[in-house]
Amino acid sequence: KASGEALPAHCSSMFRQLSLWACVLGQVQSLVSPPKPKISFPGLRPETFRHELDKKNTRRLQNSAVGRLESTVRRSLPAFEQALFLDNMANSVRVSEKQLSGLHESLTDACHVLGLKIVPDLYVKQNPVPNAYTMAINGEKPFIVVHSSLLDMCTPQEAQAVLAHELGHLLCEHGIWLSLANIATLGLGVLAGPLGAALDAAAEAALLDWSRSAEYSCDRAALLVAQNPAVVASALLKLTGGSGLTKMEGGGVSGEADQLPGQQSGELLASQGLSVEAFLEQAAAYDAALKGASPAVRASAMASTGSRTHPIPVLRVAELDRWAKGPEYNGILKRGRVVCSF
Repeated sequence: KASGEALPAHCSSMFRQLSLWACVLGQVQSLVSPPKPKISFPGLRPETFRHELDKKNTRRLQNSAVGRLESTVRRSLPAFEQALFLDNMANSVRVSEKQLSGLHESLTDACHVLGLKIVPDLYVKQNPVPNAYTMAINGEKPFIVVHSSLLDMCTPQEAQAVLAHELGHLLCEHGIWLSLANIATLGLGVLAGPLGAALDAAAEAALLDWSRSAEYSCDRAALLVAQNPAVVASALLKLTGGSGLTKMEGGGVSGEADQLPGQQSGELLASQGLSVEAFLEQAAAYDAALKGASPAVRASAMASTGSRTHPIPVLRVAELDRWAKGPEYNGILKRGRVVCSF
């Protein structure tokens, strides 16, 4: 119709129905697959985002008893990776363009953003314990395993952040030591024979110390793909407190859908569910309590983290928030390449 002429009633009604369906379909699509990130980083070098503790503890590990076992490790680990490969093929679902295609697309998009040319194999394994891990040896195609319970609690954006975290291990070339740490974590150390015997308490402590610091680098890789601090932080919150609490509260994680790339967590919108801001306040309270504790209590608290492969959650979220607000992360974003617009 020409400007100024009213549409017939039946056309107007049809127009409203089409608009409603377009809105519904758009919402459904956003639930099925995450939006493609706006910025990619071709040629991204891991040193541009690697955490300082990762650099320090990698050097320490290489000069430790574990580092001197590198040739032994390289001879021993492929057999374990082959065993895990067979287990994955027999007892997991291998993700591909034909199987869980949305998850496959999420993985390939994350690889593109981080500049990774090799897309690792991805398996989904039925397991009630939320977890994901990566295995990689130089010269062998790496693979990622994600437990079904972790995917169940994550939004598509959070699931992509989890995959990006695992890709961070590959980009940072954590490879051989990551595989060794994962074997220990998965309880396969008893099968390692001479390799297991060679890993005394001091060597194992050095490996776990390195493993914790490497996680900080991979949280940064997750942020580079999510390009939204709230998405990565919310995934960490759910791993800490569980998604069931969110459902009980009747809300989501604050800021999940309303942040723009580079926006800070201090700008998150209020929500009835898990809150990134409240968790950051909890992290500050923990830090203050730790500093105010007696030397014996501080020593005990530090010792309790010694057997962990990952940093404690409050420290991970606080460290991620600090990096997201800093010039390093925002400088990487500015140097990136815009791949699509919304």
